[in-house]
Amino acid sequence: MSLLQIFAVLFLPGAWCQSSSSRVGVVEAKNITLPAGSQVVLPCHSPRMVWTHDRLKDRQRVVHWDVVRNSPEYSVERVLDMSPGARLRVYNGFNKGRISLTESAFSDGNFSLVINNVVTTDKGLYTCNLHHHYCQIHQSIQIQLNVTKSVRKEKRYWDGEKAVFVVLLGSSVVLPCVNRRSLWREGLQEDQQQVAHWDFQPPGVRPDRADRLVDLYASGERRDYGPLFGQNKMSVAEDAFTLGDFSLSISDLKPDDKGLYSCHLHHHYCGLHERRIFRLTVGPPLPPATTEAPRIFPNDEPAPKTEEVESPRVVNVILPEHRGYFVQHLGYFLATFILLALIMVAVIVLTRRRKKRGMDYDVYRYDRRNVISEGEISLDCTELKTCNQAPLNSDYKNNLLKERDMTKGCNMDFDGKQWK
Repeated sequence: MSLLQIFAVLFLPGAWCQSSSSRVGVVEAKNITLPAGSQVVLPCHSPRMVWTHDRLKDRQRVVHWDVVRNSPEYSVERVLDMSPGARLRVYNGFNKGRISLTESAFSDGNFSLVINNVVTTDKGLYTCNLHHHYCQIHQSIQIQLNVTKSVRKEKRYWDGEKAVFVVLLGSSVVLPCVNRRSLWREGLQEDQQQVAHWDFQPPGVRPDRADRLVDLYASGERRDYGPLFGQNKMSVAEDAFTLGDFSLSISDLKPDDKGLYSCHLHHHYCGLHERRIFRLTVGPPLPPATTEAPRIFPNDEPAPKTEEVESPRVVNVILPEHRGYFVQHLGYFLATFILLALIMVAVIVLTRRRKKRGMDYDVYRYDRRNVISEGEISLDCTELKTCNQAPLNSDYKNNLLKERDMTKGCNMDFDGKQWK
């Protein structure tokens, strides 16, 4: 059994899976600008972590073993669990007295599972879970257990993800689960491992040369550096660890207060660290608020009281007649509308008359042309007809002389008519 425990101690460092983070990181950064002479409060409190001293720490640490079986059917079963303030609890009656943990588990950090008289149904994937509710840390490790009837097949190896134990049927086995961190062991004082401090870094100064302002311990110890806290210029609540609020208050700001302020929260017991940074800029002071006394003019001075009764004052107020005012504007509007209507009617009448005159003139010219043309045509025909009427038995020697003589007489008569 001792060899198995030694193997468990050497085997575990690479098998733990931790779900929480213990690295130091900046969780908040702000720029704050205020005028000189004012007061500022730099907030520093963590809602994720509990920064108060808890007397019930034993009930906040729990270890439990679970097993997952794939045959004959897939199932998940809780094997046992235990906490410092409670007894070991085994869930299956068949396993009572056969499966157990060491009584000093929370003293030496050895949470290995001991199985006596291994049976075939013990085969499965076992998980060791460690929960610290106070620190919000959860860790687990997995081990595969296989059962064989051959001594030659009994072995232990690492398959790249988890440890595999092949054990002989009816033998005993220890599934290792060891964590010797101070977080899981008793006898430690939490109040000595919780620290909060404020640092101040003036402009142009490196971070490693920042000035320490104050150190606060959960045990109640407090260390102030410099005269600022003694002069009540800076302050932190006395019950900071009770409320979990480590805010820094600065009064009567001055230009020298400009710089980088950082709040560090160290929980060494849980392995948690947080840092918050505030860049403070001090501006010019606000102008003083001037409060002027009320001016009293000679007319506003109260008159001396006399027994004479003043006559009542009558104020005549002349109000315009709203009805007459409306009728007057309505008359202006109607007159303008009627004038525009008359102008439009006149334009329409003139346009129609002009178009009618143009049409009559064109018809008259057209008829006159037709009359003249018809008269000329009839005249020509008559004249030609008259000229053509000649005696058939003339004395002309031939037809050419006759036609020449007839044409000459017709032309003379036509020319004479035109000149008339």
